[in-house]
Amino acid sequence: MTSQLVWLVALGPLALLLVALSAPLGLRPRATSMAALAAAALTMMLSLGATALVIAHGRLVTPGLGFDGYGFALYIDRLSICILCLVAFIGLVVLHYSKSYMQGDTQEARFTRLLCLTLFSVLMVAISGNLLQFVLAWAATSLSLHELLLFYPERAGAQLAARKKYIFSRIGDLCLIVALLVVHHDFGTLDFAAMFHLARDMQASGAVPDGIGFSAFLIVIAGLLKSAQFPTHGWLLEVMETPTPVSALLHAGIINAGGFLVLRFTNIISLSVPSLDLLAIIGGFTALFGSVVMLTQTSVKVSLACSTVAQMGFMMLECGLGAFSAALLHIVAHSLYKAHAFLSSGSVIDIARASYTPSPGGKPHPFRLVFAILVVIAIAFLFGSLTGATIAREPGVVALGAILLLSLTHLVAGGIDEMPHWFVILRVIGFAVVVAALYFTLQFLTAAAMAGALPKTETLRGPFGVFIIALVIGSFAVITYLQGLAAAGAIGPRFQVFYAHVNNGLYVNTILNRLVLQFWPSLRDARHRRGDPMMGEAD
Repeated sequence: MTSQLVWLVALGPLALLLVALSAPLGLRPRATSMAALAAAALTMMLSLGATALVIAHGRLVTPGLGFDGYGFALYIDRLSICILCLVAFIGLVVLHYSKSYMQGDTQEARFTRLLCLTLFSVLMVAISGNLLQFVLAWAATSLSLHELLLFYPERAGAQLAARKKYIFSRIGDLCLIVALLVVHHDFGTLDFAAMFHLARDMQASGAVPDGIGFSAFLIVIAGLLKSAQFPTHGWLLEVMETPTPVSALLHAGIINAGGFLVLRFTNIISLSVPSLDLLAIIGGFTALFGSVVMLTQTSVKVSLACSTVAQMGFMMLECGLGAFSAALLHIVAHSLYKAHAFLSSGSVIDIARASYTPSPGGKPHPFRLVFAILVVIAIAFLFGSLTGATIAREPGVVALGAILLLSLTHLVAGGIDEMPHWFVILRVIGFAVVVAALYFTLQFLTAAAMAGALPKTETLRGPFGVFIIALVIGSFAVITYLQGLAAAGAIGPRFQVFYAHVNNGLYVNTILNRLVLQFWPSLRDARHRRGDPMMGEAD
């Protein structure tokens, strides 16, 4: 009976697909929007029902319907349920928002159908039962997103972003297809349940075929490309030409597919230490790069896009350090926050003006700033030890906790800087303690909830792991220190030059733009014909 009920979960995504294919019916925009909302609401309800089934019966697996069992199948565990409910909820909100946002647009119905198609693809990625189905849904997600990025095709910026995304996505698809072939050769199956069981056996016995490392590497590359990691991040900063609902869905749901890919195949990726190290290195650098560039942006949406790049980097860093449950918690928290941030981005300026308070005009002492940095890092290590998340046992969790608390450095420094008072000092330090307690508690609860669906957090991997942890925490501590000095006007002219370079993303994206325009010159020609003022920026 339970196995039959599992198939009902697919009715929600299929309902969204029907709306996406409803163009021949000639429905009016309002009718299309209402049908899309009904399909999204059905998906949300079925996702909650599937959650209850997983809690009651554990992992739910259906046999494949198709050739040799490799056709349509469902694999629903706690990880799938988490992403399924997240995407269904955000999709429902975005569709409801789009109903008002796109009202009066001549392409409103087409926009709604494309949103439904994209949601269907992402949901199928979450519940796919075998690697073949997963790869097809993965490619469909990219192709449907491409149409949304080009919803206003006359905009040169949208064309450039979509073309760069298209190139990177095709490379990622190719990596997954090759990984599919290698996995089938080494495991003899594409079924997730069988694959993951064999991978756990390999982990226990230590007998890992040579091809597994290659397939893990390819999966990691696909995840990095999907998540806009450095240096392929530029397209994500240029998708502001699309309607706001697309940005919300992209940054809150689709971009997380890269993180979900890594989490879905952690049993295979964890068999290859070099693949984990690659995740940690690229993810850590991207997190640092995105965070620094974000601080220099004046556009609200571009700043949010830089934030997304950084957050994706953090997720990859966590996966590379073996903190898989921490990465999942990060995905959920980031998605909900970023969807709200984009959908409410129009009111950010008003909120900033309303909350403006004049600065006291003082300059923080550098030593006190260093002291505040040391205090928050010490609090992170202390609470990590109290919850069992030591640097040796759970390095990824502790590293992210330290970086999180570094964001409170200026609050702590402000409490001890000008006319310090013991009440103020204890209050700000107490606030940092509460944040640390909440963070490590949530990490502990997430790890407990995902037990069995995700591997246990890995321990520190020798001297190289120590080097990565020290480099990541040290880098963010230095950036926090420089940010404090810059805010106080204690930085010289050299920093101003560096600031200008960072504001332009160290020109990495400009170089990629030139490469794309060189090999895809039609966009360049269109800009020249129009006399587009952005031409110089791309060139």
